Amino acid sequence: MILVTGGGGFLGGAVVRQLLARGESVRSLQRSEAPALRVLGAEVLRADLADGDAVRAAAKGCAAVIHIGAKAGVWGPYAEYHRANILGTRNILEACLNNGIQRLVYTSTPSVIHAGGDVEGVDESAPLATQFDTAYPATKAEAERLVLSANGAELATVALRPHLIWGPGDPQLVARILARAKAGRLRLVGGGAKLIDSVYIDNAAQAHLLALDRLAPGAACAGKAYFITQGEPMPQRDLINGILMAGGLPPCEQSISPRAAYAVGATLEIIWRILRRTDEPMMTRFLARQLATAHWYDISAARRDLAYTPRITVAEGLARLEAHLRAVG
Repeated sequence: MILVTGGGGFLGGAVVRQLLARGESVRSLQRSEAPALRVLGAEVLRADLADGDAVRAAAKGCAAVIHIGAKAGVWGPYAEYHRANILGTRNILEACLNNGIQRLVYTSTPSVIHAGGDVEGVDESAPLATQFDTAYPATKAEAERLVLSANGAELATVALRPHLIWGPGDPQLVARILARAKAGRLRLVGGGAKLIDSVYIDNAAQAHLLALDRLAPGAACAGKAYFITQGEPMPQRDLINGILMAGGLPPCEQSISPRAAYAVGATLEIIWRILRRTDEPMMTRFLARQLATAHWYDISAARRDLAYTPRITVAEGLARLEAHLRAVG
């Protein structure tokens, strides 16, 4: 039995489906009901990762854990991110040790190394950032530290850092790009010229299975973090316009300067705090920086230690996305 946390989410659901497809017994732990996973044959448990007793019970009888569940986003109180991402991860680690589980695959994020400015072709030797603009990368960095420092003879751990996951059913990147374009509010920051990398959903899920299969105490990947991407850096506008084309929309030609985007983000943050709004602003300082800088990574280590090769290219992924969007109307 393999425990997957966050199985009701976009990445978690893809991982659960791939595990089931190869004949694994899967238990999914998440806050949502996820009836589709039950239909496929997964055991589904509903609980909060901050509930230590529930997490320990979910891990009982499992041979390995893939810990994907987290609070994501660029807005919200630090305490909420700490509860889900740090306390939740501590509970997972405790559950693994208490239940004699020897393998833990943790889903991190490249944002843990972002200290500002362009990130171009860096590998895993880049240090974790020491200051963050928002709670998500700050808490994910601490959680990654906890996971990798727990690696040892009793529990082998590995952290994966998938970047900009997208594909059919994506409720974040794809959904937001299409929604903003339809509302006439989509802009390219700095013309969208900066190079970025991303990862198609099936490739991101496959990387988790590859890590799971190779992980063991003393394995080459044990105690290490790995960037997971397509290995196809491209101008940001090319990916955005590819998604728009898949959605049957015209390309985005309107642009905003990085300085103006940052100013808009700072202003909206102030307004949101004054109004005590809990939804995410359309722009934040963190998001402005992300959109105005290059983000692509050297995935040589994942290719070497995990035998990771992106099976679905960006072009094929966009074709699959187009077919999906046409099918769902």
